[in-house]
Amino acid sequence: MSTVSRAAELVRHADRFFIGGEWVAPATNATIDVIDSYTERRFLTVAAADAADMARAVGAARTAFDEGPWPRMSPAERASYVGKLGARLASRADDLAELWTREVGVLHSVSRFASGSVGGVWSAYASLAESFPFEEEVRPAAGGRGLLVREPVGVVGAIIPWNGPLTIISHKVAPALLAGCTVVLKCSPEAPGEGYLFAEVAEEIGLPPGVVNVVSADREVSELLVSDPRVDKITFTGSTAAGRRIASLCGERIARYTLELGGKSAALILEDADVATAAASLVQAECLATGQVCSSLTRVIVTEDRHDEVVDALAAAFSQVRVGDPFDPATQMGPLATQRQRDRVEGYIAKGLDEGATLATGGRRPTDLDHGWFIEPTVFANVDNRSTIAQEEVFGPVLCVISAVDEPDAIRIANDTIYGLNSNVFTPDSERARRVAVRLRSGTVGHNGSRPDFGIAFGGFKQSGVGREGGREGFLSFLETKTVILER
Repeated sequence: MSTVSRAAELVRHADRFFIGGEWVAPATNATIDVIDSYTERRFLTVAAADAADMARAVGAARTAFDEGPWPRMSPAERASYVGKLGARLASRADDLAELWTREVGVLHSVSRFASGSVGGVWSAYASLAESFPFEEEVRPAAGGRGLLVREPVGVVGAIIPWNGPLTIISHKVAPALLAGCTVVLKCSPEAPGEGYLFAEVAEEIGLPPGVVNVVSADREVSELLVSDPRVDKITFTGSTAAGRRIASLCGERIARYTLELGGKSAALILEDADVATAAASLVQAECLATGQVCSSLTRVIVTEDRHDEVVDALAAAFSQVRVGDPFDPATQMGPLATQRQRDRVEGYIAKGLDEGATLATGGRRPTDLDHGWFIEPTVFANVDNRSTIAQEEVFGPVLCVISAVDEPDAIRIANDTIYGLNSNVFTPDSERARRVAVRLRSGTVGHNGSRPDFGIAFGGFKQSGVGREGGREGFLSFLETKTVILER
């Protein structure tokens, strides 16, 4: 069976949009071709939304919120639907995993694990219906009976990236639905398949019309979702550059927004850490999605006397990584998602060399692979933290080793960035790790390995974003707080 035929089995309504509970024909014949990142061949073609399609989707979500039953259901009733969505998505884990690997190149072993685990995300949000205080009684200063009420923010525009569609859909849409919001989900042109499959699941479980609407669109049409006054909140995951634009558009009309943006995260290898263990941890994490993860620990900071030891350990580990077919169980790293992304990574590698960094390993396309958007795992040594490759997000398997004088200097270097998403401290001393962690300006600090956790809260300081996703903290962003004071 050809991959195109397989795509038709996986995505049944690729020529339409899911709007108002129905699969509707697009306003134009415009389409988006999705290219398999390993074969470099067309895998899937989906409809491309224009202004009329986006307006129709927003209208359906607005009507469902203003006139439909969804926001007026009890949290327990909404939780029942949320749980069903998760269970049904879990039952299609194999399909979701195949889509993710073909679209982005992530290892199939990783996509299978993540897709199989997604049901737990939805069930965790559903369980909040039992414990979350949607209404609390408080004592007003002026007397009477006071109520602190948390209500749905309204219509939510959810804009997702290509690198982890299913996980990000889950952490945006599940809490929005539980809160009582209705959603317009805008899929990435590079990886729309999971969004379409999610729409199929919403239809199968009988989600009320207009509660979830799914379209695929380019940046220009996506901006119409952000600027539409009928949309109360935008939740976005993507680049910091795009996040700045979204924030400015939302600011014009004081719309709510949550932004999960880029990172240039630091791993501090302290002098008591085992270098081999730290190197193995960093390399393993970087290979899982070919470095295309916003929380990647790409700045490795170490004292001057251990710089060369760390470089050698990273280079040795990276040079042994098997790069190839992401469906092959023996492969340790797949291709980058798109040709444009590989061009971007190659541009940063060239910039690193131009600015004086030392290439310790990698930096080229693998010579034994004649198709697929591959790049060798790459380590730069002697990197100046002021250089381009140390300050800008490469979004590929490129590590920069930076020297520090001592621990305080390492902390200073780690914080010397516009970003603040993730960081890590390698040391056998947990108390020391805790002391360093409180001085790092990042939304997550891990100990002896990257440990982002959406179950607690995920997000960044500074230009890595606004707000948090995951857990109770992420749920709060889909609610408005209202004070009601009644006469006794």
